Amino acid sequence: MAKVLLVEDDGSVADAVQEVLRFESYIVDTVDNGKDALYRLKYHSYDLMIIDWGLPDMTGIEVCAQYRQGGGTLPIIMLTGRGGIDDKVTGLDYGADDYLTKPFDTDELTARVRAILRRPRAMLATVLEAHGVQLNTASQTVTLNSENVVLQAQEFALLECLLRHKNHVLSIESLIDKVWSTDSEVSPDAVRQCVTRLRKKLDKSAVPIITTVVGLGYSVKDQ
Repeated sequence: MAKVLLVEDDGSVADAVQEVLRFESYIVDTVDNGKDALYRLKYHSYDLMIIDWGLPDMTGIEVCAQYRQGGGTLPIIMLTGRGGIDDKVTGLDYGADDYLTKPFDTDELTARVRAILRRPRAMLATVLEAHGVQLNTASQTVTLNSENVVLQAQEFALLECLLRHKNHVLSIESLIDKVWSTDSEVSPDAVRQCVTRLRKKLDKSAVPIITTVVGLGYSVKDQ
């Protein structure tokens, strides 16, 4: 489940984009200015940024340029009312990977998001597997030994994160950053409870799916 940073100062546009992306099961954080966007990019993990050109403190172009100059590689979609050819060229030259003008069709936006997230990157495999568990991000389904397992949205996102980082130990703080909305104020106990629910649904054999590494966090290991 991809995590998206939306940078948009128009509340109605931000609400509309958030709604359509969350309907598609993306995790969305929203800020309304460039300074906060750069802060989020520095201290939090995202899979994609969608940014407006006109922001109250700096332009989206300046945000893109600063982020790229600092070595940032996150894919970026510029979503703006500026539709001139020169504007598009500038946006792409300064770091955007795609450019969509307002007013926009929500189906086109989600299609462009899917297209960018499909680009060859090791962390974007569609089907993830371990210990008889198979998670399919395209169909949003999970099976255990070929039998369907029904997960809540947050359980699905947590399992996907652990499977994408197989053989690595993820701390509770890292899981909160990667799986929950940054503004959700989720507690460490909520993460532990989510892990417990997952274990009850998935641990049907002698080999546990999720391993606790005492004092460090959680891990899914190869068989």
